[in-house]
Amino acid sequence: MKTIRNTNFQQTCLQWSVIVLLATLGSGRLGADSNSKNPTSKFYVADVSGKSDVNTGEKIEDLNNKSVYSAEGSIIETKKDSTNALVLSNGTGIFIDPDSRLEIKRFLQEPFEPNRTDLETEPSISQTKSYLARGTIGLCTSKLVAGSVMTYSTALADISVRGQKVVIEATDNETKVSLIAGDVTLRGEGFTGGETLEPGNQAIITRQGFNQPPKIVIQPIPDDELPGLEAKVAQACMARRTVYFDIAERQNENSSESDALDLIPITVTPVNPNDIGPVISASALPK
Repeated sequence: MKTIRNTNFQQTCLQWSVIVLLATLGSGRLGADSNSKNPTSKFYVADVSGKSDVNTGEKIEDLNNKSVYSAEGSIIETKKDSTNALVLSNGTGIFIDPDSRLEIKRFLQEPFEPNRTDLETEPSISQTKSYLARGTIGLCTSKLVAGSVMTYSTALADISVRGQKVVIEATDNETKVSLIAGDVTLRGEGFTGGETLEPGNQAIITRQGFNQPPKIVIQPIPDDELPGLEAKVAQACMARRTVYFDIAERQNENSSESDALDLIPITVTPVNPNDIGPVISASALPK
């Protein structure tokens, strides 16, 4: 009997040890989550012409030049005769046409090193999933790193973007995707295997009718449409060259200690040639 009591006591102690260990690990995990150093993905407003709104999920407010917002869950809507240009913190420029509605469903970005030097390549792996409910957007992406996923959806198609310059137009009954440069794949009902576009081509997806799969036609971009499409991606490219995001320590309001990392936009000031002064050839310098 004595041996049995000792065995039961040892089993009880072991069970309590396991419970305490799991509780400790759980509290540590929660503590790690609460003290996460990962910054929230954001977007920067490079330009606003006219009136645009942003719905952050908490409130709807005017979109203002040089403002910064958390990207995931935001809805950007332009009014008639209004446009804007945004830059996501992964380096993607977006030009939004008048009377358009873009919903950023998901935008996650892994941490990256501060003070990076290569601004033409995406700073870290990212996941982008956006929905264009109506209107037109022009995209100009940085060079995406391996593992990044970028999808823009409409009512009729999912567009997987791997770079670099693309225009997407959406209505309830038609989606038009024009690839200026780079690589995109389209998926949707009736073409689930995917249709890959070549640069200079355009895909037109139209709704055929009730209970009918959409129809897709791929053709060269018409000459009369090309200048306007190139202008949209040029606006997106200009926007992404005006700013880049870097990492900074966020200061706790109640303490001087830094408790997290934050993404901050760094604006790029174009060089004014008049401020450079005269250029002297090396051969003309006194020896």
